[in-house]
Amino acid sequence: MGVTTTYVRFQSTERSPRGHFPGIFALANGLSREGRLTEEQHRFWRAANDWYDAACTDPSRVDPAVYDPGVNPGAVAWFKGTATHLLDRIPGYLALLAAHGVPFERLESSDPGRIVYEDEHQVVVVPRPRSVRPTADLNSRAPHGT
Repeated sequence: MGVTTTYVRFQSTERSPRGHFPGIFALANGLSREGRLTEEQHRFWRAANDWYDAACTDPSRVDPAVYDPGVNPGAVAWFKGTATHLLDRIPGYLALLAAHGVPFERLESSDPGRIVYEDEHQVVVVPRPRSVRPTADLNSRAPHGT
């Protein structure tokens, strides 16, 4: 009997103009790019991004087409629930988003979609058409920081 893996994703509750739900790293990067971070927030963001860059493989460096919409339409990354050392650092990003009123949610699923990339900490999946929506943490579904 196999062990069921739980996958975790933190994302916007609102679709982007391209029709997907950006993850929290993209949301935080957008705040920085737009110059909306305070000096202290910018220091946190830079240090946290550097830490994740060192601790986690960028799937697009392994497979440059992994997020290509023509190859893998709607592809998004999910953490494996066992990647606790990566998940433990997420609250800092959530606080940053909340401080700027950026709504987000936490999703969990044992089957988030068709896996197109996998390593020990994460998967990139293409969501299945008409699939059941993953379980959302209702406390995180409400817009934060508003």
